[in-house]
Amino acid sequence: MTEKFRELITIGGKNVVIAHDEPPVRNAGVLERAEIFRMLNIFDDKYQPSNFNKADGTPLRVYTSDGCKIDISKRSKEDMGFWHRNIDAHEVIICIKGALKWETEMGTKTMLPGDMLVIPKGIAHRSMLCEQSAEENVLIELKVTDELEYVGDNK
Repeated sequence: MTEKFRELITIGGKNVVIAHDEPPVRNAGVLERAEIFRMLNIFDDKYQPSNFNKADGTPLRVYTSDGCKIDISKRSKEDMGFWHRNIDAHEVIICIKGALKWETEMGTKTMLPGDMLVIPKGIAHRSMLCEQSAEENVLIELKVTDELEYVGDNK
């Protein structure tokens, strides 16, 4: 077999390298369940959540499972005038566009594009507009019920 392509896969926590003579993505088409490989443009107007210009609006849920919920959140006009405490899930928040200040029991953080903030279960928090906020501040929020362990520094 002439090795043209290498693919690294992880099975049971162990890395395995597989050699291919054709790209692993080459296929004859997806005949069933093609919708599981979906790309969303979160800036499309159809993904405008109710929290766009309301402090008490809710993010737009786009995916859900037993252990994780994925929401699109957009804030533009009002600070969240109330505190929120998620007892059932950790919140993983990723700033895509604009900026927001997050006030929490553990301190205050300002999120800029590319920043990710993890708010543990049970920690009170709220979002506020800040000096760097834009007309549209876009976040992806994951609500994760499983325990999270930070492994980002492991190389």
